[in-house]
Amino acid sequence: MTSCYPLLRHVCRQDAGRLGHQIGLKPITSVQTWKRWNSKSTTEKLKSADPTKLIDLKTIPAENIRNFSIIAHIDHGKSTLADRLLELTNTISSRGSNKQVLDKLKVERERGITVKAQTVSMFYKYKGKNYLLNLIDTPGHVDFSYEVSRSLAACQGTLLLVDAAQGIQAQTVANFYLAYGQGLEIIPVLNKIDLPGAEPDRVLKQIQSAFEVDTSSILKISAKTGINIESVLPSVIEKIPCPKGSMTKPFRALLFDSWYDKYVGVVCMLGVVDGTIRKGDKVVSAYSDTRYEVTEVGIMHPEQLPTGYLHSGQVGYIVCGMKTASEAHIGDTFHHIGKKVEALPGFQPAQSMVFAGIFPVDTNDFKKMDDSIKKLTLNDASVSVHKETSNALGQGWRLGFLGTLHMDVFRQRLENEYEANIIVTQPTVPYRIVYKDGTTKTIRNPSEFPDGDERAARVSRLQEPMVLATMIFPDEYMGKMIELCGTRRGEQREYVYVDEKRVMMKYILPLAEVVTDFYDELKGRSSGYATFDYEEAGYEDSELVKMTVLLNSKPVDALSVILHRSQVDLVGRDWVKRLKGVIQRQLFDVVIQTALGTKIVARETISALRKNVTAKCYGGDVSRKMKLLQKQKEGKKRMKMIGNVELPQKAFYDFMDNNAS
Repeated sequence: MTSCYPLLRHVCRQDAGRLGHQIGLKPITSVQTWKRWNSKSTTEKLKSADPTKLIDLKTIPAENIRNFSIIAHIDHGKSTLADRLLELTNTISSRGSNKQVLDKLKVERERGITVKAQTVSMFYKYKGKNYLLNLIDTPGHVDFSYEVSRSLAACQGTLLLVDAAQGIQAQTVANFYLAYGQGLEIIPVLNKIDLPGAEPDRVLKQIQSAFEVDTSSILKISAKTGINIESVLPSVIEKIPCPKGSMTKPFRALLFDSWYDKYVGVVCMLGVVDGTIRKGDKVVSAYSDTRYEVTEVGIMHPEQLPTGYLHSGQVGYIVCGMKTASEAHIGDTFHHIGKKVEALPGFQPAQSMVFAGIFPVDTNDFKKMDDSIKKLTLNDASVSVHKETSNALGQGWRLGFLGTLHMDVFRQRLENEYEANIIVTQPTVPYRIVYKDGTTKTIRNPSEFPDGDERAARVSRLQEPMVLATMIFPDEYMGKMIELCGTRRGEQREYVYVDEKRVMMKYILPLAEVVTDFYDELKGRSSGYATFDYEEAGYEDSELVKMTVLLNSKPVDALSVILHRSQVDLVGRDWVKRLKGVIQRQLFDVVIQTALGTKIVARETISALRKNVTAKCYGGDVSRKMKLLQKQKEGKKRMKMIGNVELPQKAFYDFMDNNAS
């Protein structure tokens, strides 16, 4: 049957069925009803129908609202379950091939992972009452745990999704305790029960022993095939409490997300705690004390749908004329002008764990890149930004991320969404200097590392960040996992059997060892079965040194790196070999060295391009050839004295790309 949706271009596609219901049309089930939908009179009625009148949020009290999220380890089916719930509530059409509707970013669809939490409002009728269900689909990778924590702050409960074949994984454990620590109602759900390798009884025992929760009424579903999906929302309504707050109190709302729209500026996602907000209201930010006039209020359904009104307990967006990214402060409290309220707790700022320099390939793109980074960090508040200058690469930024995947996704989003052409330097972690007078300083850039004189005179000790890593894997790989952690300077804290065949092991590891290729090694040595999660574990004293790269005795600041002393020989030899492969030959010898202060660690030489100056000597005395060769030798020597060896950006890019691989 051909779709009637071309007639409805003035409204969202998903509102077609409800608009038809508003003007008395039945769903298209036959040729007769199709003719009615396509008639001229129906077209006029549809054009006059107002989609915002279909959703009167005033009729839904706070006790009929549920704010919940879906949390799980990566690839356990969060986004697929969200799709099924949207279809069940007629938020999206069930006719299309819906696949990760809430994964809206290009990078999410390309990689098949969720990197950005997305909110969607659904309307559901249960036992004769209309309910408003606000669902937040969250990421599953450890690098995006800040997204998860912000999402949980806007919820009263969560669905903990566990794969019935894979069982509990590292991020399942981390997300459970994240939700438990915020006092949320946790509903465990077993997904993928239709898989041939599913073992629901074994996984139930894992959940019971690991989390000590009641599994007698656990939901067993298949999000892909739709098995038992209809039991999820009744469970949400019955078990998750409604949001606390009062409609009679002055308006107060928490800003927990934002993004940039090129037509209207900054769009703010709010969780309304008390009171009401309408289009035309004047509000003020508690953080900046800036005043705004609300020009649009609505919900995500799943795209922006204006409703003109939000009240206590509801989650929606507002447009209020913000033009710059710096105006939207995640965790800010909004209230009406002249009605002072107590600010909401907000969020702890994300602690960046990995730092990297980002530079434009073309220096003329600096201003455009600056605007792009500001807009993108508006949508990802966990990224810290500081400007810096490099002798080799020019002006750029030192950005802080939660992990290497977070860094790589941010780079890809810059390239996809803002057409940026950039170079990313070697990632580093924040080290700490403890001075003899008791003061401390955190350094995020190798250029801040103290030299030999300062270190001897003022520095008491150097410290590096540590993490508590949790790994879950089949017990047959225990030997390889212990060997891997041992080579990465790890210290075992505990290990327990999750069930008869799976082990959960905890190690204290230096963060610098984790952010390089640890995850790839972990997957490789465990045939892909091991899962990994980590949390901060403070700082510990360490033998840290700064390794520099020299080209003909001149340092290249962009390639300086802070290392543990035990790694210097291995990394130093590896780097000179890599650089020899990417630097072009010059008319004179190029000496590549890695060094600790004045001590040379490794060296490679790129021999000079040599022109055959004796090619035209067809005989005569041999002294004639010798004079030409001597003259060439002196010229080379003079050129080496005055010539500069520059590391071109292409060579730098090739080196970093090679290093990353």
